[in-house]
Amino acid sequence: MTRSEIIAGLRGRPGPAVLIIGGGINGISVFRELALQGVDVLLAEKDDFCSGASAALSRMVHGGLRYLENGEFKLVRESLLERDRLLENAPHFVGPLPTTVPIFDLFSGVANGAFRFLGFSRRPSRRGAVVIKAGLTLYDIFTAGRRLMPKHEFRSRRQTLDAWPAINPDVRNSATYFDAWVSRPERLGVEMLNDAMAANPEARALNYTRVSGDGGGVVLTDELTGEALPVAPRLIINATGGWIDLTNAAVGAEAPKMMGGTKGSHLVIANRELYEALAGHMIYYENEDGRICILFPYLGNVLVGSTDIRVDDPGQVRCEADERDYILQSLAFVFPGLRIADEEIVFQFSGVRPLPASDDSFTGRIPRDHFCEQIAANGPLPPMLCMIGGKWTTFRSFGEMAADMALDQLGLKRQLGTETLAIGGGRDFPRSPLLWCADQADALGVSRERMGELLERYGTQAPVVAGHEVRHGTAMLSGCRYSAAELHRLVVHEHVERLSDLLLRRTTLAVTGRLSLELIDEALDVLAVAKGWDAARRLGERNDFLALLEHRHGLDSTRLSLTSGRSAQCASARKSA
Repeated sequence: MTRSEIIAGLRGRPGPAVLIIGGGINGISVFRELALQGVDVLLAEKDDFCSGASAALSRMVHGGLRYLENGEFKLVRESLLERDRLLENAPHFVGPLPTTVPIFDLFSGVANGAFRFLGFSRRPSRRGAVVIKAGLTLYDIFTAGRRLMPKHEFRSRRQTLDAWPAINPDVRNSATYFDAWVSRPERLGVEMLNDAMAANPEARALNYTRVSGDGGGVVLTDELTGEALPVAPRLIINATGGWIDLTNAAVGAEAPKMMGGTKGSHLVIANRELYEALAGHMIYYENEDGRICILFPYLGNVLVGSTDIRVDDPGQVRCEADERDYILQSLAFVFPGLRIADEEIVFQFSGVRPLPASDDSFTGRIPRDHFCEQIAANGPLPPMLCMIGGKWTTFRSFGEMAADMALDQLGLKRQLGTETLAIGGGRDFPRSPLLWCADQADALGVSRERMGELLERYGTQAPVVAGHEVRHGTAMLSGCRYSAAELHRLVVHEHVERLSDLLLRRTTLAVTGRLSLELIDEALDVLAVAKGWDAARRLGERNDFLALLEHRHGLDSTRLSLTSGRSAQCASARKSA
């Protein structure tokens, strides 16, 4: 169902039964849960799907080792279980990640950790070998009944330096355990949306649709056309994360302050020496102030972060200069001999963690668990469920919780669970990807290398994309391995309305530092033709996107020109070869 068809279907009708506000990963999760139960449900997102916090995560799928210090054992158990479910249900995007913790002390943090657990201390402190050993032992115990990955192991100083010669030579030990990472979190969200709408024709989702109250009920406003549509749902679910309080105010709900999010910023660095120094591991380390930081190989570059700063306006967050300095300083602490040039920072991003309201002076002590708060019906407004807290790893279980509460409100029973339900291209994922790619490539008449690339991006939906290329052309865009036909299919089938949707979220072109002025114009050509835009609309879209790149992601025209130069050099080298 197209966007225009969804909007036409909303005109002049009272429904839906459930209106979900917020198209991040938690909103999409509860949308999928309700859709699979046959519920008439509409999701409305004011920007693009997975464009807020769900696009700014650390790309980790993890149990939350440090949450054990806060006594959040239930959350860690749940997170590890959901991590393992994602490894099985979304193997095309979620994979094992060997994680190494450099250790600089033996007993440090034992007393302070105990005090913090008992609530007598709020201060961060360096964790020594004893504390880390205890935490990793619990990790192993929590996963003992379904072990998918190896147990943790400790290394001596000599073994650590042999494995990571560039690491801080003051290291005493290291410990390695396994968590997981997600390569394309925004794509996983879109696949869940499409799965839900394919399963239930009464499940509809709209991006660029703002929800507000007008004193007489709820109104949807199409941000692309300005059209306003009144709706009268029986239940509203507020899944807007850091925007929950702002959303409650916008619809006219009487509610106390619920959210108190913190900002986390990350850098993507293209430095070959740093990439190789990691030896395929994530380095999960403490900066000198006790703040946990992460550093791991991500799609050919290195992802490093993050900060943890309170914010009042989630819509204005970006990585500031002092945060870049902090992140680079933390990197210099763990790998003191490596130097990062400014032009090697090819992308930066920032998002707001949807944490519950708290007065705690130490943000690391704010609980990371999730729950729902109910707001009673108020005048013309129906009852509302507000999804508070949560982390990306637990989106399925959080969505399940909210959906079960909604079903109870509607007097309905759950018909289907999602614990073992594969997502999108994770269905029927091959045990031998190389053999699968060979068979599919030979059947379609494309190269095995190309089928492997598409398998990484689309899982078992790769042959559909490859077939589209066979029919419409295989020419690649400048400086990358995305084709114009591939982008055209994304525009048509994956709710793409803006250039930022295509280049920031449906593809990994921006986050991997591939964007150049030439590539942006080529992608815009594909989008403009598919949408029937005139020259003025095309120019406006280009200007808006370039302004967004500079303001939010640290990419001005000079950096984009540098990427263009690198792409031209690579093309020339390939031609000479």
